[in-house]
Amino acid sequence: MRDFSTYRPGGRFERWIDGRLPVIRFAHDTAVSYPVPRNLNYFWTFGGILTLMLASQIMTGVFLAMHYVPHAALAFDSVERIMRDVNYGWLIRYLHANGASMFFMAVYIHIFRGLYYGSYKAPREIIWVLGITNLLIMMAAAFLGYVLPWGQMSFWGATVITNLFSAIPVVGDTIVSYLWGGYSVGNPTLNRFFSQHYLLPFMLVGTVTLHIWALHHVGQNNPTGIEITDFKKDTVPFTPYATIKDTFAIVSFMAFFSYWVFYMPNYLGHADNYIPANPAVTPAHIVPEWYFLPFYAILRAIPDKLGGVIAMGMAILLVAFLPWLDTSKVRSMRYRPVARPLLWMFAATFIGLGYLGSMPAEGGYVIAARIFTALYFGYFVALPVIGLLERPLPLPLAITEPVLARRLVNGRPSLPLDDSVGETINRKVS
Repeated sequence: MRDFSTYRPGGRFERWIDGRLPVIRFAHDTAVSYPVPRNLNYFWTFGGILTLMLASQIMTGVFLAMHYVPHAALAFDSVERIMRDVNYGWLIRYLHANGASMFFMAVYIHIFRGLYYGSYKAPREIIWVLGITNLLIMMAAAFLGYVLPWGQMSFWGATVITNLFSAIPVVGDTIVSYLWGGYSVGNPTLNRFFSQHYLLPFMLVGTVTLHIWALHHVGQNNPTGIEITDFKKDTVPFTPYATIKDTFAIVSFMAFFSYWVFYMPNYLGHADNYIPANPAVTPAHIVPEWYFLPFYAILRAIPDKLGGVIAMGMAILLVAFLPWLDTSKVRSMRYRPVARPLLWMFAATFIGLGYLGSMPAEGGYVIAARIFTALYFGYFVALPVIGLLERPLPLPLAITEPVLARRLVNGRPSLPLDDSVGETINRKVS
């Protein structure tokens, strides 16, 4: 990216600060004058939504930590006390619990946007890898947080998931003992999970900062998937253009979030988690939170314990390697007639795995989970081959060309065209 700084210190004090610690310049260049492609759609607003949700989760989590008691005999009652006795404790807890679901919903949409528009391709490989790193930290923090209420599903979920590490040769049992802090899931486990759950969101702030930094260094992708050639014609300042769009999207998302908090706050939780943990009673059907269900289905689809753990891990790691697995030179799926339906099939497979993960591991559900698991991994096998054989559609010469061409076809050209773009559009239309 070129040096796009347009900040000019307005006074003597600002000039003094700018010469020693240019924080005002940094803020201006990041949130005001930063050039963004003028053809971005609302899928690009989920980055701002995720930043807001991370801040919300940290603030509500800090408040809950002030009242939560990480003790096996007191944890469940402390959560109930937050709900009943702490001023607005019910609201803070519902914001935090449902916020995790909203966080994952937004991140899955954010990832799908990256898959559809090829945002993982060069020169944005590091951005993509950092994004998947953020997802892994989120998943770890969410799992640890799910254990803290110390209900039935919390206790048995922790038991099942931590036992998976025992499948690792040589060091598996040592890892499990470290996680438990003893010979079974108990009070030491809860203490360790609470401390790690409190720490991980602050680690996430660091990796998200690197993610945004890398994004601002190489620039944003856009729906056409082609690079910016003319900053004057192809970009607009972040403020007010992207800021207004992000604000509208955030307000709309918060309205959706508020509906769950105020009208269906417990809908996404499991009924067994409102029962105190009882090591002597195993729930009939142990399931994680909905955002883990696709990977849980893959885990259960493999009959071998170690094989299931490897498959579940590879299901996430393969996504991180997409910049090198996708061999096509074209970024956006708009211009890839074969890869586009394959991606939609992959998305449907992921949703199907989520449904199968919520069902009992028996009968036809197991067979279907194995078929869907094969389809899931088949996407990563087929993508490199398709990239070599596929004949993409012609790419536009400028990122604004598709929009301007559509307006010209409709008989309502509303933006001035220079000679080169105008000739290109006229040629396309004719």
